[in-house]
Amino acid sequence: MKRIFLSIVIPAYNYPELLDRLINSIWSSRKINREEIEIIVVDDASKISLKPTVIKYKVRYFRLKKNSGPAKARNLGVDKALGELILFLDSDVVLFPNTLARVVGLYKRNPDLVAATGVWDKKQKSNSFFPNFKALRDWSYWIIERNGGLYYLFSPRIASIKKNIFKGVGGFNTKYKGADVEDIELTYKIAEKYDIKFDEKTKVKHEFGGFGSIARGYFRRSFLWTPLFLKRKKFDPVATTGRETFTGLTAVLAVVGFFLVLITGKFHTIAIFFLLLHFLLVSRFLKFVYSEKGAFFAIRSFFAGIILYLVIYAGSLWYFLSLPFKIVKERFFK
Repeated sequence: MKRIFLSIVIPAYNYPELLDRLINSIWSSRKINREEIEIIVVDDASKISLKPTVIKYKVRYFRLKKNSGPAKARNLGVDKALGELILFLDSDVVLFPNTLARVVGLYKRNPDLVAATGVWDKKQKSNSFFPNFKALRDWSYWIIERNGGLYYLFSPRIASIKKNIFKGVGGFNTKYKGADVEDIELTYKIAEKYDIKFDEKTKVKHEFGGFGSIARGYFRRSFLWTPLFLKRKKFDPVATTGRETFTGLTAVLAVVGFFLVLITGKFHTIAIFFLLLHFLLVSRFLKFVYSEKGAFFAIRSFFAGIILYLVIYAGSLWYFLSLPFKIVKERFFK
């Protein structure tokens, strides 16, 4: 039996049809040695049985006794892994034919590489606005707007790491029970000692949801990221950058300004100033969107972006408003 080189860890909760689609795309990959690869599915106590799906394929299957979140599921997958290299995939992605070969090649060409992350494709099957907006927004963050920071977000939607390094930094923080900021916190732990390579040619397909799911995700991640920022006092090179924080602030101030105009009939200059400043700050993204989808989509993207910036700042504000209740709970109800 050949030595396992790559262990693919997939946390899964319900949606067996998505898991089936992903596993099929893995075994349909080109230019890979199947004997060097294993697939590990960790069932996070799904309400819908995943067994009919996993028995169709050559995979190793483990099930958590209770729903504990993707962080714990991924950690268990790594504990069970036989490979020296771990590839994390979300269960709702699909690989391109060359994705696996790209990941394996990165490490075989560079034995000193510790961790790498890829990106999700900008194309969506849906013609709806928000899935396409989100895909283009993420693509712009990763490909067009990212700065030259020393690390990139270790996104387990498509990210790889040597098993000994993952274990050495302590893995994912299992206090996070959802798809929260466990990836960001792990990124910080890895980046303290190692570089994370971003490879834009390592891609997966991912279909985004509508406005509701996107807004809820932004709100929750902003709420949970705020204490991480307060602890580190550092911005990130992708998405949660200092520039992006300021861009969001201009959106908030523009909306507040126009609200004051409606209430008082004054502050027109301030409102227009912040709106124009915000437009200038997002102009790279809007230019990219215009080239991809046209003028009307770009106009909608400008205003959709403002709404989502408000959601993000609301999440952060909610963290500060909840602090007194948290302090009381910790002091008197432990």
